[in-house]
Amino acid sequence: MSDDTDQIRALIERWARAVHRGDLVTVVADHTDDIVMFDVPPPYEGVRGMAAYREVWPPFFRWQAQGAVFALEELDVTAGEDVAFAYALLRCGTPQELAARPGFRLRLTLGLRKDAGRWVVAHEHHSFPDLSTGEPDAESQAETVDQH
Repeated sequence: MSDDTDQIRALIERWARAVHRGDLVTVVADHTDDIVMFDVPPPYEGVRGMAAYREVWPPFFRWQAQGAVFALEELDVTAGEDVAFAYALLRCGTPQELAARPGFRLRLTLGLRKDAGRWVVAHEHHSFPDLSTGEPDAESQAETVDQH
């Protein structure tokens, strides 16, 4: 693994721990001033800029303080010379939500750039799978994976 990949992995792991702790200073520390984030809740056109990014976190922290989990389970990083992307799966939900859907995961995709020798997040995207047609069972999930 390259030094850049290690640095990015550490940045994302630090961010995820900070989100879980409700530590806004650390959550925003490695993001660009012109961050663009597409999140699960509105606004659906995303948030743009550091001020807007900061505003979305306190309500999430209040919800999470009621016992919700936010934990990285899988993380993959691909780093070039000055741009990189990463994707991850996270357990995100209350104990009741996670018990009802044990395999349900938040999907995270990050776009990063190197700015003055330091990796920073320029784009962040969170999503959950669409379960409007029903939750797939383990067998159909395995078939889908085999087809790709």
